[in-house]
Amino acid sequence: MKKFVLVYRGAVQPDDGSQHMQDWMAWVHGLGTAMLDPGLPVMASKTVSTTGVHDTESDDPVAGISILQAADFEAALAMVKPCPHLSIGGTIEVAEAMDMPMA
Repeated sequence: MKKFVLVYRGAVQPDDGSQHMQDWMAWVHGLGTAMLDPGLPVMASKTVSTTGVHDTESDDPVAGISILQAADFEAALAMVKPCPHLSIGGTIEVAEAMDMPMA
């Protein structure tokens, strides 16, 4: 099985955020053991570069991350398509993790 990083972008939390969270949790639980780490939502970010630290300016800000496993990219995309984040106007960037030792 391969690992995939999901980067949730954009979207505005609906007025009834509790229903959205219930829908999102149902989606996560429906993925079973394929959802390795449901991750976490994030707040506004800063960008670090060689010229310093700056407010991140983006029309499509990072909203959170998750990590899932799937047999291949197509299977991962199929798992992501029903995610409730998409129904509130967000997007999800899907990237396959490289199998590389990091320590």
